[in-house]
Amino acid sequence: MAMSALFLTGCASHQPTPSHSVTLPETGFTVHSSLRYSPDTWPEPLYADLYVPERTDPAPVVLMVHGGGWERRSRSDMTWVAESLASQGFAVLNVDYRFAPDFTFPAQLHDLQIARHWLNRNAGRYGLDTSRVTGFGFSSGAHLVALLATVASTDSDLNRPHGGPETALQAAVAGGLPADLPVFGSGRLLRQLLGAELEEQPDRYQRASPVTHVSALTPPFFLFHGTMDMLVPFSQAERFADALDTQGVYHEIYRMRLRGHVTSFLTAGNAVDQAAQFLARQGAGPQSAQADER
Repeated sequence: MAMSALFLTGCASHQPTPSHSVTLPETGFTVHSSLRYSPDTWPEPLYADLYVPERTDPAPVVLMVHGGGWERRSRSDMTWVAESLASQGFAVLNVDYRFAPDFTFPAQLHDLQIARHWLNRNAGRYGLDTSRVTGFGFSSGAHLVALLATVASTDSDLNRPHGGPETALQAAVAGGLPADLPVFGSGRLLRQLLGAELEEQPDRYQRASPVTHVSALTPPFFLFHGTMDMLVPFSQAERFADALDTQGVYHEIYRMRLRGHVTSFLTAGNAVDQAAQFLARQGAGPQSAQADER
């Protein structure tokens, strides 16, 4: 097992190659479990786990979102990722969100937007630096994080009534990202999420695609993706990277060779470490981090 993990770790490439590494602190952390972040008037109560590192200064924050096809799973899937980042000086808000088909898009984006507002309101209570909030998601969670990151800096009606500049992210990490939804056609998961077939409402599929909202104001992205992903093909990461390129937005791609969709998450330890480095290089990491010039 250990040899297999070592082999898979070596089967990855990182472009562009980072110019320097960053030494992140090793910290303990406290977990505040099952905090309700949704308002009393919200259609469904929503909860999150908040990981707060042991620090004397306000901690940068990662808004973390799990996968599951927009229809299942929970924030517990992301516990190991949250613990990894919290032990390196990041606070992490690991959230649940409403599921399709009971709730269709943009309900899930609205959930993330109110989670971002919750961070703004509770920063002082938990020692959080809300000038340095980033996002981290995998699969459908990556889709939602990418939407939050791209939409906030635009005049899209998806910012109404819960989005806008107050929900912006400084940078984002997206693994196994479904970026361009019309390419998938009208599969069951997308029909559930969007409430229609592609042929019936192509604009709705486009509107729900992160690639549609990329602009020159989109924050930097770290993309990690299995090159053998049959569920969300690697070409989805390439499409999103091309859109970022067109707008001059900085991004890095961590190609996980010989990995499919699930295995790219289960063996993502090195990708998570590289993502933490990326966030620190974007100025969104712990202030005590030190750059190590190569």
